[in-house]
Amino acid sequence: MSIAMLSAGQASSVLRSPTPDAAPLKVAPGKDSPELREAFDDFVGQSFFSQLLSQMRKTVGKPAYFHGGMGEELFQGRLDEVLVEHLSEATGDTFSKPMYDLFMMRRG
Repeated sequence: MSIAMLSAGQASSVLRSPTPDAAPLKVAPGKDSPELREAFDDFVGQSFFSQLLSQMRKTVGKPAYFHGGMGEELFQGRLDEVLVEHLSEATGDTFSKPMYDLFMMRRG
């Protein structure tokens, strides 16, 4: 089944689900690796920005005149996912760097 045939929710879960043959990331204690750093940055940035965007959406009501209707409501989740990805790529390391440094200190 192609991703084009899936609904927005199904497609996002398929795209985010790990592949069955993906091995867990194994890093020796105290050893820094680019893969671990990237995974940490992605997780922290996307977790923070997804919560931020979710809470923001809850505080804003529907506008009286320029609401996109059901189409906007259907694609709002996917738009939020794309925004979170771009935000975490652009500025996620500002949040994750201090957390990563503390994480590595506790591992070593």
